[in-house]
Amino acid sequence: MPRSVNHVASRAKRKRILKLTRGYFGARKNVWTVAKNTWEKGLLYAYRDRKNKKRNFRALWIQRINAAARLEGMSYSQLMGAMHKAGMVMNRKVLADLAMNHPEAFKAIVAKAKAN
Repeated sequence: MPRSVNHVASRAKRKRILKLTRGYFGARKNVWTVAKNTWEKGLLYAYRDRKNKKRNFRALWIQRINAAARLEGMSYSQLMGAMHKAGMVMNRKVLADLAMNHPEAFKAIVAKAKAN
């Protein structure tokens, strides 16, 4: 009895991955093994860089807060320590937005943190 192979499904799987690699350079778009390896590696890069994106944004927020705090005569660490001591809970994303777009509100936060 001949061997039964589900060629329809395996070809569909290959077509699906080759479709995902459209636009890649050279053999990465049309040679099955190269395209599959490139696609899998791309998934790893995507996973890694989703984490790095969060890291980079947090670093940017801290730099913005530090720059605005120094205009008020404090460093970033002094400001965060004073806010913690005063019981003011505010995340860095919001603080950075206030520092950039609403400097008067940021000044009020710094003044309240200094007072305690």
